[in-house]
Amino acid sequence: MIASVRGPVLSIGLDHAVVDVGGLGYAVHATPATLAGLRRGEEALLATTLIVREDSLTLYGFADAEARDLFVLLQTASGVGPRLALATLAVLSPDQLCHALADGNLTTLTQVPGIGKKSAERLILELRDKVGTLAGSGSGVQAGAPDRGRVRSEVAEALVGLGFSAKQADQSVEAVLSADGAPADTSAVLRKALATLGPR
Repeated sequence: MIASVRGPVLSIGLDHAVVDVGGLGYAVHATPATLAGLRRGEEALLATTLIVREDSLTLYGFADAEARDLFVLLQTASGVGPRLALATLAVLSPDQLCHALADGNLTTLTQVPGIGKKSAERLILELRDKVGTLAGSGSGVQAGAPDRGRVRSEVAEALVGLGFSAKQADQSVEAVLSADGAPADTSAVLRKALATLGPR
């Protein structure tokens, strides 16, 4: 695998950049955010992965190894190819993606064009337990995140059902869970969240 490329940027397109590596121009496909960080004529260092197909060799580049590892991880899920994986990382940062998968956040995942509710549910089912392995690279997802994410989702849904807005629900649940000595079970979190919101 071509794990990284370093060299001056020869050109920047809408979906790729060409990097001069030892006299060879490598076309590296990347997200808009990654491309925005490049400057023509300046040296770039990109973490990369090579996708081999019968009729093509396509190099994908990322600003850091965490994004590249998530790109590879996404493709282990059913129905996800390089194009959708790159689109996902174009919409969501690695941190947002890791938390969305660990927390079971369908709303965040369905922001990505091409990912509907069923696709998002499948991604969560297949990748939720795997994103924890990326926690050491700065994603901030801890081993207990899936349970915490389930509680967050259940309480937020309950609050919306009681008439609070989704924004109010998310903010109150986050405040409860981020506090010192936060409760771990759904009912306790719900009681505390209701206390912060006051009567409806």
